[in-house]
Amino acid sequence: MAELTGGEARALLADNPVILLPLGSHEDQGPHAPMGDYLSADAVAEAIARRATAAGIRTLVAPVLPFGGADYFGTMPGGIALGQETLKAVLADMFECLLRHKLDRLIVVNGHGGNVDAVHQTTLAIRRNHGVTIPSLYLWAIAYGLLPELLGEKAARSAGHGADPLTSVTMHFFPDLIRPDLIPGPPPQPKALGLDVSDFGTVRFQGANIHLPLELDTIAPNGVWEGDPRLCSAETGAALAERLTALGADFIRYFVTAGA
Repeated sequence: MAELTGGEARALLADNPVILLPLGSHEDQGPHAPMGDYLSADAVAEAIARRATAAGIRTLVAPVLPFGGADYFGTMPGGIALGQETLKAVLADMFECLLRHKLDRLIVVNGHGGNVDAVHQTTLAIRRNHGVTIPSLYLWAIAYGLLPELLGEKAARSAGHGADPLTSVTMHFFPDLIRPDLIPGPPPQPKALGLDVSDFGTVRFQGANIHLPLELDTIAPNGVWEGDPRLCSAETGAALAERLTALGADFIRYFVTAGA
């Protein structure tokens, strides 16, 4: 959409095409990968739009929102995030601009976990107020589920923040932005209160997850959590990108048909 002229936009948008809204974040992805992980979310959205358009459903990509909702990454110098209330307000304004002109075939293509709740809250309000349903594809959650099929037992060792799936996807789309010389091994087990950190914001105690107010400097000081980035590859990234593209295009077809 950013490359359309005003005249082209008036002509194309009169037909109410599908519009994808890519979201990402600008945060620590490890010493080897670009902080702008929104780049990969935008690239996947564009691939989905091209596939859907080629299949006969005109699909456009809105300008990517590069700053994600603040969660655990504020300790990284150079990171830029939006507070959750700010993110909800920004999303609401973006959606309202499109809905004002009867553009209601909207799909979020999300690349950041910290965006999930804001997207849900905002789209739920739009459904209540406008009767419009806006689905969201959380790319990396979907990709995590694809890893065992693609990698077998290796998936359990390669999956994690700063590792698969995002590092492989970035290797595929933006190989020049990856620093192979800085790819670290798997991180040591972090601890907080003397307990093993079990996830972002939780520690393990007697088999239960206890929530703690943790940030990245405790969970993953170098930006890598659980996975081994050395197991990532452009080949894995290409396979993931193809699966995500096919699934996204198939969902667009279903969404348009279901809403017809």
